[in-house]
Amino acid sequence: MKKIRNILTLALSGLFLAGFLLAAILTPDRTDSLSERRKLAQRPALRASAVADGTYMTAFEKYAEVFAQNDDLIGWISIPGTRIDYPVMQTKDDPDFYLKHAFDKSYSNYGVPYAAENCDADISDNMVLYGHHMNNGSMFSDLCKYEDEDFYREHKTIYFDTLGGYGEYEVIAAFKTVAYSESGFQYYHFVNAESEAAFDEYVAKCKELSLYDTGASAAYGDKLITLSTCEYSQTNGRMVVVAKKISSPPVEVDRNEA
Repeated sequence: MKKIRNILTLALSGLFLAGFLLAAILTPDRTDSLSERRKLAQRPALRASAVADGTYMTAFEKYAEVFAQNDDLIGWISIPGTRIDYPVMQTKDDPDFYLKHAFDKSYSNYGVPYAAENCDADISDNMVLYGHHMNNGSMFSDLCKYEDEDFYREHKTIYFDTLGGYGEYEVIAAFKTVAYSESGFQYYHFVNAESEAAFDEYVAKCKELSLYDTGASAAYGDKLITLSTCEYSQTNGRMVVVAKKISSPPVEVDRNEA
């Protein structure tokens, strides 16, 4: 009887383990829940005549349906040729809310990219944006590919649209540092330049730490975005990509269908 019980126990354990593994395989990636919003936020091709004849939509019009689903939305970040194509959230009264919450505000280890609480879209000199480095390559994981200069050369452009306008950005620096340490560069504290000297100091430090020379820089008056994710070669490591705004391209819309 004891032998039979042991066999039954092993069999049941095997069934439980198989069921657990099957559930893990069939459980959808929580990032899939963003696919509908991603379709709403797609950037259509722009005809040269669209600006002249006024057949283009404002950024607020473009993201209105996504904003209606969650008014914590402040913009959309995308890097062509990567998996980075996500809404950007902000909760000033609960700064890290989207570190562990999905777009629909349910709990999620993936979170959603979000802006630092002391940033103001379309106003701040530097928007600091955070996103997880997930093992499946989602969220801001692809930022770590900027360690490779060849990757940078093929991905120099970042789009960061806000509800107030479109934004095309050029990468000026990519570097590694350590967070929560006096030995690291506290890039996350720079949001608004108190002076031209303060702005120049921030840009100079980014360029000094950069893993390679991008040949691009920024001057006082330029708008910056600083993208940050975890980097695991050191304790509390961070991979940081800094870019400056170079244009505000409009997006075409067919007013007969809008």
